[in-house]
Amino acid sequence: MAKNFFQRRKILRKANVLDMTPVRSDQHEINNEGRVAVLVPRFRNPKIAAFIISRKPKHFRIKLDEVGSAVWLRIDGQATVKDICIDLRAELAEKVEPAEERISNFLMHLYEQRYLNFKELL
Repeated sequence: MAKNFFQRRKILRKANVLDMTPVRSDQHEINNEGRVAVLVPRFRNPKIAAFIISRKPKHFRIKLDEVGSAVWLRIDGQATVKDICIDLRAELAEKVEPAEERISNFLMHLYEQRYLNFKELL
């Protein structure tokens, strides 16, 4: 059952982000270099999307850097933020340090922009 804004905010205040499980809200593409572009719909409401006929692409592309791409590809709905930090620390070493802080901030930014959600908030 979807929680309202106040319920989600209450959970986020009490929760340790490292123990939360991110879940993607949008699709993605991977380019030749292995970098991810998140495909964000221009209109989230399908009625509005159907009403507005446009020749423009249906999605915005949000291009992620190497670290952001590695984080995004590890979001599978099962791994916690802590698990993702451990994996990336082993793979990218000092590029992600301080891993917990950097990755938590990045995921919270993606959550605020509605590119992902957390399993605990669904």
